Amino acid sequence: MIIAAPQLNDWGETSANQTIALTEYLLSHYAIDPNNVYLQGYSGGGETGSIVMGNRPELYTAYLAVSTQWEGDLQALVQAQTPVYLVTGEADHYYGASQLRETYAHLSALYEAKGLTKAEIDDLVVLDIKPSDYFTVRGYTDQHAGGVSFAFDQTIMSWLFSR
Repeated sequence: MIIAAPQLNDWGETSANQTIALTEYLLSHYAIDPNNVYLQGYSGGGETGSIVMGNRPELYTAYLAVSTQWEGDLQALVQAQTPVYLVTGEADHYYGASQLRETYAHLSALYEAKGLTKAEIDDLVVLDIKPSDYFTVRGYTDQHAGGVSFAFDQTIMSWLFSR
């Protein structure tokens, strides 16, 4: 397994293009199964990840958007049908849960307009809003900071790696 963790130069196109270039480089220089390339973005990295998914979703098997908001092109994502898991806390102080709720609703509507069934849509996009006690039992009082705990959540990570 190769884990690449690029640092952001911005929360926009520059970092998104660098992430795409890094992914393409790794795919061309290492024996990587292109069906097992995943993207995860947390907070500002999630904004960048959404731009990556709006530009080159076909490079990735699935995307985990953590405690963030969506900035990318949803039409490109729908065209590629790359699965997305949207997760945040119900009281995330930085973005709030409404950002990902709106993305989920818009993405679901686009898939519905494309003719996908509810079951097909549910397989492609998941919205997971965690309640306050999810964080407190893990020792977090700040839900945004507590987003790091999603990487240790067996349900979330099983969804990601089962795509």
